[in-house]
Amino acid sequence: MLGSIPDLLRLLAVPVFGWAAYRDVKTRRVPNRAWVPLAALAVVLLLWDSYTVLTGPTAGRAFLLRVAISLGFVAPLAYGFWLVGGFGGADAKAFMLVAVLFPVYPVYYLPTAALPLEPSALGVFSLTILSNTVLAGVVYPLGIAVSNLARGRFSLAMFIGKPVAVDAVPEEYGRLLETTDGFTRSGLDIDALRMYLQWRGATLAEVQADPDRHRDPDSLPRVPNDPGDGAIVTDGGEPSDARRPSSESRSDGGVSPDTATEFGTAATADPWGAERFLDDIEGSAYGTSPEQLREGLEVLVSEDDVWISPGIPFLVPMFAGLVVSLVYGDVLYALLGLVGVA
Repeated sequence: MLGSIPDLLRLLAVPVFGWAAYRDVKTRRVPNRAWVPLAALAVVLLLWDSYTVLTGPTAGRAFLLRVAISLGFVAPLAYGFWLVGGFGGADAKAFMLVAVLFPVYPVYYLPTAALPLEPSALGVFSLTILSNTVLAGVVYPLGIAVSNLARGRFSLAMFIGKPVAVDAVPEEYGRLLETTDGFTRSGLDIDALRMYLQWRGATLAEVQADPDRHRDPDSLPRVPNDPGDGAIVTDGGEPSDARRPSSESRSDGGVSPDTATEFGTAATADPWGAERFLDDIEGSAYGTSPEQLREGLEVLVSEDDVWISPGIPFLVPMFAGLVVSLVYGDVLYALLGLVGVA
């Protein structure tokens, strides 16, 4: 495979995004340091290409326009999606990185063809990656629906979720699709559930075994734990919902003097200690409200199986979109061409 040195160096993004997608599936967490070397490379390559174009025989207006669209539209768009909660932090960083790393189409020459095979007329490669990412993401809910139909799982949630045993919920990522009143798309975030369980030093099994006691905020620990960030620990560390010695509450279920001083004793005003939890932690539990936490806990202690929306880590379709873009090009542009629109 032949191409310019900057375009060949851009291929380093493929293994980095592949690793980030794998990490996102396993932990829903991608460390910031993963993007730093690639971001530095992106800036260097952009400056390299800009110098080559601007000192070349042509003025490079088309190049500058495409760079302006990528940096001035795609990057702010990713940031805007993060602001409104459409993207996670890693997703937004990754797409802003794509805007800098791939503002224009790279070219890779094979013996019988040049990749990408199907460039778009606009020529902004980051937009191609974005559109291919969206198309790749559409495949996921279709796959969920087909899987549920094949298994005879019929529910309002069958197009966006899957049923899991309640005992397995702490080992899942996603959001509950149920409340005590039925289907919802804004149920309890399971990361927030893990944070709550760790904060109060209880496992979900313990809460299920004695829900009345755990509804009483007087059962909260003397010294709450650090709730963490809700991630599942998969590398030999302590599970996120494990009990810690410092979290043991009084054996009679009452509140210790320290807890009474810090939290008060209005047992009926705050079922499950939901408000205390959210007031005590720094920041927020992924936007979870006390009502969402209480509703989720009521569902989890009353059902054997629940529907959850596992979602899809956005870095997975982004990785697929990147690979498809590098090999084929703009799938949406090609589809629009087939129907005579492009």
